[in-house]
Amino acid sequence: MPKTTIKKPSSANGVSKNTYTKEMYLAWFEVMYRVRRFEEQALYAYSQQKIRGFCHVYIGQEAIAAGLATALRPEDNVVTAYRQHGVALARGLDSKRCMAELFGKATGIVKGKGGSMHFFSKEHNYFGGNGIVGAQIPIGTGIAFAEKYKGTDHGTICMFGDGAARQGALYESFNMAMTWKIPVIYIVENNHYAMGTSVERTSNVHDLHKIGAAFDIPSEPIDGMDPAAVHEGLDRALKHVRSGKGPYYLEIKTYRYRGHSVSDPAKYRAKEELEAYKAIDPISLTEQSIIDKKLGTQAEIDKIKEAIEVEIKEAMDFADESPLPMASELYTDNYMQKDYPFIMD
Repeated sequence: MPKTTIKKPSSANGVSKNTYTKEMYLAWFEVMYRVRRFEEQALYAYSQQKIRGFCHVYIGQEAIAAGLATALRPEDNVVTAYRQHGVALARGLDSKRCMAELFGKATGIVKGKGGSMHFFSKEHNYFGGNGIVGAQIPIGTGIAFAEKYKGTDHGTICMFGDGAARQGALYESFNMAMTWKIPVIYIVENNHYAMGTSVERTSNVHDLHKIGAAFDIPSEPIDGMDPAAVHEGLDRALKHVRSGKGPYYLEIKTYRYRGHSVSDPAKYRAKEELEAYKAIDPISLTEQSIIDKKLGTQAEIDKIKEAIEVEIKEAMDFADESPLPMASELYTDNYMQKDYPFIMD
């Protein structure tokens, strides 16, 4: 096995030079803190066996969720992979119903039938949460094509990980999207590891935004540890797709602090690498920026933290106390009796 090279944080396009309002910074902090506390409590519940099956947390990648929250309109569409709790919360999905879904309860966002990887909300134009690596890429392309067909200026965000950037469906989708000028923004959340395998060991192209050049798709790298940089990158991409020019491709460089899933001890990376990224933790740096720029006081930040602590505790209690789905609900929302006569009452 080749010796592992310790990765150092990359600033991609660098730290944002733009000036933002107090409201924007506080919004970013609130989204990131909510996601962090939700995921930490999900891990705790998993350790108590209240959550079963697969569970992939977003800890470390929260700045992407924050940038999405402020850059997108409510009518824009989002589809992503299975590391998706943070994106769902950023789109406004209710934390109580999301936690209940992790618990497999009837009050969950999809009635306890989706679990960790398969949230969905028509109200929020959120199409998941998809468990198959890369499967959401043609789905997102199709959703965006529907918007083009209807003549809207709605954007569609199609997110995937660096492992999915190896899937053939991505290249087919890129080709179709560019040929037909489909208004889709492809985002690869490059946290450097596809499960436990680094990008360097699976591809000759380490800067994944360069893949778009083969299709003439406008592409750029973004600093995924900075919510302002994510917001700005998305803003550029959204203006492009809304104007009818076709797709845009962003490589958002980020890092996950935990293993691929709850069962992964992440022994394939060096401790120094993890600590280097924790030193630029987006939540801590945003909190410090608010204080340093005199955009808010510690008391205001603490008030946000306290409110979220209450919210997440209520979400845990709600999930704990909610009922399991009835056995009679097994086929509802999945199959129709008239189409499947072999399904018996």
